[in-house]
Amino acid sequence: MDDEPEDDLHENKPRVADYMTRDVDTVSPDDTVGDVAKRIADSDAHSGFPVCDGRHVDGFVSARDLLLADDPEPIFKVMTEDIIVAHPDMKITDAARVILRSGIQRLPVVDDAGNLVGIISNADVIRSQIERATPEKVGKLMRTLESIHGVGTTEERRTVQLSELTPTQTKVYTDELEGRTYELENGLAEPLVVIDNAGELLLADGHHRVKAADRLGIDEIDAYVIVLDERVELGMAETARKGNLESIDDIQEVDYAHHPLVETTKRLQGNQDQ
Repeated sequence: MDDEPEDDLHENKPRVADYMTRDVDTVSPDDTVGDVAKRIADSDAHSGFPVCDGRHVDGFVSARDLLLADDPEPIFKVMTEDIIVAHPDMKITDAARVILRSGIQRLPVVDDAGNLVGIISNADVIRSQIERATPEKVGKLMRTLESIHGVGTTEERRTVQLSELTPTQTKVYTDELEGRTYELENGLAEPLVVIDNAGELLLADGHHRVKAADRLGIDEIDAYVIVLDERVELGMAETARKGNLESIDDIQEVDYAHHPLVETTKRLQGNQDQ
């Protein structure tokens, strides 16, 4: 990984491992429907459980799975086997996309071997988003630029034209654009983070926001602008050039299902059998 400031914004974002619950209640494939139904009925927190053979995730059983089953029946006969799971290295924002798009309340978190290491819930995702602080992000980026490039920086609050921005990220996720669109329509969107490098306006953070704004026909948007005292060669500018990123039209929209860290238990099992 290059020691460039954009890594602080794009690569070091909070991960699922930072917010997941590590102590997870599970059931065994050989437990009975009656036993698991009683556990759910006696619990205020659980409407289902990961089904694990040891620590390996075989599936998930919910109250709905138990409705028409007989009490003596083993859980492995009624559980859902092909479930969506998250990886601990997945960015929390990507987990949020999966939860939002799938309607699942909780995602089991598994390592590369398919072993359960935690569970991430929609409440955990909300907590991670509440903790975002753009001014702190701006300050960290300013200090990084000063340290790496030996250049002075100042911060300005500006309204910037979308047509003047050079993106530094090649893709955005379609479902997250819906959330950013809602925020813009209701005046809830955070400002962008932009670097003014001798007149070249590099978009450091806020690619979903600018794509959403473009969808809505918005021509300008509020931004924190970091102004460099002199022009320097930035890694993010090189990223833009290599990716042929000249305007926000060059940013691709992709669906969350193509994210490399989204797996299902059935796909994981198939990978291990190869």
